[in-house]
Amino acid sequence: MSLWGGRFQAGSSAMFRTVNDSLPFDQVLAVQDITGSIAWSRAIAKAGVLSTDEQQQLESALNELLEKAKAGELDFASSPEEDIHSFVEAALIEKLGDVARKLHTGRSRNDQVATDLRLWCRDHVEMLRQDLVAVLTSLVKAADANLDVIMPGYTHLQRAQPVRFAHWALAYVEMLKRDLSRLDDATARFNKSPLGSGALAGTTYPIDRAALATDLGFSDICYNSLDAVSDRDHVLELLFIASTSMMHLSRMAEDLIFFNSGEAGFIQLGDQVTSGSSLMPQKKNPDALELMRGKCGRVFGALQGLLVTMKGLPLAYNKDMQEDKEGLFDAMEQWHICLCIACEVIDSIQLDKARCEKAAREGYANATELADYLVGKGIPFRTAHDITGQVVLAAIAQKKAIEELSLVELKTFATEIEEDVYAVLQLEYLVDKRNIAGGTGINPVSDALANAKQMLADL
Repeated sequence: MSLWGGRFQAGSSAMFRTVNDSLPFDQVLAVQDITGSIAWSRAIAKAGVLSTDEQQQLESALNELLEKAKAGELDFASSPEEDIHSFVEAALIEKLGDVARKLHTGRSRNDQVATDLRLWCRDHVEMLRQDLVAVLTSLVKAADANLDVIMPGYTHLQRAQPVRFAHWALAYVEMLKRDLSRLDDATARFNKSPLGSGALAGTTYPIDRAALATDLGFSDICYNSLDAVSDRDHVLELLFIASTSMMHLSRMAEDLIFFNSGEAGFIQLGDQVTSGSSLMPQKKNPDALELMRGKCGRVFGALQGLLVTMKGLPLAYNKDMQEDKEGLFDAMEQWHICLCIACEVIDSIQLDKARCEKAAREGYANATELADYLVGKGIPFRTAHDITGQVVLAAIAQKKAIEELSLVELKTFATEIEEDVYAVLQLEYLVDKRNIAGGTGINPVSDALANAKQMLADL
């Protein structure tokens, strides 16, 4: 059954149905479509379209369908229907006859699908919020458990300055907090009801759209019918948020893949998130992280695809917009999966403290401290920078760390250097000297950790 067959004498071709029918993928909107139909039945009953008895019959039958939808008991596979809207209507007609034919009065598939999609997005935002909170919780726990572990920090993938592992973990806390706030911001924008906008120009029936919006849990109505049925900004926003968050997860995955490598050896990943090789029995591959990194392209593609689809569409609804769903549904599912596996990966991490600290001492990470030390002795920073570079070259030539050079050797570069320089060159000094807010010193990291815990408690 189609909802538009009145003027057509011939049926659709098999190939047209292949490209046109959306039930194979929009069936996931069943709960939202039925929920919207229940609210619509109440609205048109208030408008005098349905009697009280007719509305009660419809709501009872729709609630039966709703329970089946939630239980996964609706038979979509053998249905000849075009989309989820005709599927629900056909089921109602089979049960109630002509009463069911009244349900679509004053409503178009255009405002119906726009409403369904906003309801679906709202439902899934809540799930994804919980996923993000779970990853944030895992990162905070990892930071708390390893507050005393010092490791190299990197720029250009070269050892730069030592940082606390907790500082590294809390960097991703900051990223995911922004993802969480973006979800909340987007929800505030799209939680508005298009229902009652009709095909594009509104409806002639006296529908109380504000009451209808409240019935569906929306905060307001969409105030322009043309925009209401053709707006997919909320889909684009969610795809952008998913893409940004997946980028954050991918960066974290790349860090952990490197930390887990034989070359770094800072962490061990749990057996439950790694795999072996079919040929090399010694291998333990970080496949969960690689898949997380790899799925980014899939999510990014959904965003780019819909941007290209929407960019040339005139007002109002066009069938091109049916392409909004498959990419969205898949992207949200991939994001959900990656957030879930990120928790398992983070919870499985075991740090090698000694290996981390050994690496942090290597690579002349204390060179900046030597330059700052010289500044403290009255030498201009640029001159101190040049002197320190010469010291590093000398240490490299002798295959020594800077702190392994004797005081006599150091004084050949600057007579201002004294015995107190060695305390400045120690690893803990390098880290904890950075006690400025946002730094990697023990005090700011402890404060940031406490703030993250409070943030989680307040959610």
